[in-house]
Parts: sequence; C-alpha cells; structure tokens
Amino acid sequence: MNYADFQKQIKMTRKSVCREIYYQNSGSIRIKKEVTVLRNLEKIFSAVLKISNKKGFQAMSMRDLSVETELSTGAMYAYFSAKEDLLNMMQHHKRTIAIQIMEKYLKPEADPIEKLKTMIRVHLYISEAMQPWFYFSYMETKNMKKKHRDQAVENSRATEKIIREIILEGQKANLVKDHDAFMSASLIKAMLQEWYLKRKKYARRKVSIDQYADFVESIILSYILN
Repeated sequence: MNYADFQKQIKMTRKSVCREIYYQNSGSIRIKKEVTVLRNLEKIFSAVLKISNKKGFQAMSMRDLSVETELSTGAMYAYFSAKEDLLNMMQHHKRTIAIQIMEKYLKPEADPIEKLKTMIRVHLYISEAMQPWFYFSYMETKNMKKKHRDQAVENSRATEKIIREIILEGQKANLVKDHDAFMSASLIKAMLQEWYLKRKKYARRKVSIDQYADFVESIILSYILN
C-alpha cells in the first residue's frame, strides 16, 4: 500500500473531518443547519490551526479567532462555550479518527510482521493526511486541563502499547529478535512522530511520505527481524 492507495480508501477531507466533529457534538452545538455548521466549523478549525502555528493556542484570543474567521465571538460561542472546549473538541476528534482508521487496517489474525508494517504505514499516512492536526495536538497537549491532558498522554501511549504488543507477538513466534519490546516501541513511535513534527525539514529535502515510510520500515525490520 502507498499513500495514493490510502487516500482512495480513506476519503479524508477537511469537510469530512468537520462533519464527524459536528455529529459527535451535535448536542452542544446550537446551530442545527448542517451546511452552515460545516462551513463555519471549517473556518474555525482552519483559523485555530493557522493562529496556533504562529503564536500558540494559549496566546490566541477570541478576537484573533474572530478576525481570522470573519465570525463574531457571539456566533462562535454557538459552537463551543469556551476556548478549553474548542481545544478538547479538536484533540478528541484527532484521537478518535486515528483509532478508527487503525482498527480498520490492523487485522488480529495477521502475521505480526505484516501487522507491524501496516501499523507503521497507516500511522504515517494518517499523520500526513492530518498533519496540521497532529502537530497541533502534540504542541497543545501541555495546555489542556489535567484531566484532558492525562487522557491525551494515555492515548499517545496507546500507540506505543500496540507496537509493543505486536513486537512481543513476533518474539513469541520467533520472528523477532529478543530486544527490549518497551524500548523498541518507544523508538518506533519517535520515528513516526518525526514525520509530522519536522515536516518542513523533509519537504525541503523533497522526501515524500512513501519514501519516508519505506525507509522507516526497512530500518525497523532490519533491527528486529530474526
């Protein structure tokens, strides 16, 4: 599977992401006309990602958001009651969509090596499709209230846990070297994060997502395979 195949299978557009968020939060969003909600959510999220990338979410004021979206603060409060709610909404959805896609591709009955290869590629492809969201999520976790911050950290650890369990499964089948599974999973997770945290570096070097995925996969397999 390459990134083009992934994009055909998972039709992830900015509008589809906003639609999912609307459905998940329809009880708290006071506007009920879907076309209006999707248009304005797209404006709000695009503005948050743009402003946060420049000055950070905490430094962003509602006035900043109002100017960028061309929506009044009163109009925006029909979608969320406070900045913290907006942050939680965006963080929660990023995690939810990533988990759903992972579950679609990771088959329990698959060979552990194939599962690991799939995990590497799918994680990288999701983070490429949602790069601004992944970067935002990583950078802004520290600004969440403790309850939500702990949940975000736990979700981040869940990725490592999946990788670790695949490695342990491979070790049981004598397919994988007896390296420390915890350390190996941590190293793999760091290599996956490198792509969306330092995207500009790879863009300058004209490294494509498929080239990076091929390289990471080859490095990891050469390290762990018996």
